Amino acid sequence: MMENYDVLKSKLMANVENGLGELIALSDEIADHPELSGQEYETSKKIVALLRQHGFEVEYPFAGLETSFRGIFGPNNHKHKVAILTEYDALPGIGHACGHCVSGSISILAALALVPLQDELNCDIHILGTPNEEIDGAKCAMVDQGVFSGYDMAMMIHLYDQNLLYCKLLGLHQFLYTFHGKAAHASAAPWDGINALNGAQLMFHGIDMLRQHVTPDVRMHGVYRNGGEAPNIVPEEASAEFYFRALDKAYLFELDKRADRCAEGAAIMTDSTWEKALTAAMYDNLKNNEAGLEALKEVYDELEIPINGDHDMIFGSSDAGNVSFVCPMFHPTLQIVDRGVAIHTREFAEAVKSDRAHQAIDLGAKVIGLQTLKIFCDEKRIAALRADFEK
Repeated sequence: MMENYDVLKSKLMANVENGLGELIALSDEIADHPELSGQEYETSKKIVALLRQHGFEVEYPFAGLETSFRGIFGPNNHKHKVAILTEYDALPGIGHACGHCVSGSISILAALALVPLQDELNCDIHILGTPNEEIDGAKCAMVDQGVFSGYDMAMMIHLYDQNLLYCKLLGLHQFLYTFHGKAAHASAAPWDGINALNGAQLMFHGIDMLRQHVTPDVRMHGVYRNGGEAPNIVPEEASAEFYFRALDKAYLFELDKRADRCAEGAAIMTDSTWEKALTAAMYDNLKNNEAGLEALKEVYDELEIPINGDHDMIFGSSDAGNVSFVCPMFHPTLQIVDRGVAIHTREFAEAVKSDRAHQAIDLGAKVIGLQTLKIFCDEKRIAALRADFEK
């Protein structure tokens, strides 16, 4: 098996080098023309055109999502299947400050480099466009539709200020809490009113007090969405949107219940009523796969990528977590900025066209490619990957 790996590795590395220039150009073009989550119309068209030019059969739109796609090369009749995930949405005002132009180009280059090896791996390589990660993750909708159920492995790479084998992703639930009261003249007859804004304010105080009694990984943050119409009218409606995050999926649902009790208590104290609505898909935490991470560490060592970050540091939230509960999912990072330069900043956005970012496209495609080779050149590793996932 190892001999086969070495032969395929040589072919993969050559394939990556051959396609690198085209994908650097694509990444820079996407960086220059950022499109917001769910609006990646021109970006997705460019990617799909490139894939079709390279012989992929592309379903576009895909999974009921206008800017999503799935590319398949060849008859799609191999024993195993791998999904390489592609993100390409940008952020308001600061463009590709999350590096999705680079990350997406890494995935495309990896897919182009791997498809000539499908027969030798007995593995189909699918490239999936997963837009809207920053707001209402397309991967969540795809998971709900069963898109990932048939895959042996899924993978993508995120850009960061550190090289990591995996990210510590928090599960994320987002809710809008709306309080209903009764309007009245705030000066002439305030006693006739029920102040909905007071309900929202008291809920904020309740959440602030709840912070003392949750596990250290929990993050709770919110903003007022509606505070009333005018100062001389007792607000009859007010709303606040909250994000709740935690590392454990079950604990996050318990946190939702505790937040609801804060809303209930606030409504009781103000004689108002309340309701809540989910404002985006629920993101899960990332379920790690130790057998796969062992292989990935070997890949980083072979490519001389130093693990120079903290795996215990909380990265944030991503819809990649949802995929990890359906099939083994890998979400490593590569460094394109100095330590301390955070994602979602103008400084990070400026780095996505740098030499370091271009080098990451080369390196990242090789990481995904070699991880795929290491797993699917070895039946024992395939079995271990599956056994770890089923624990």
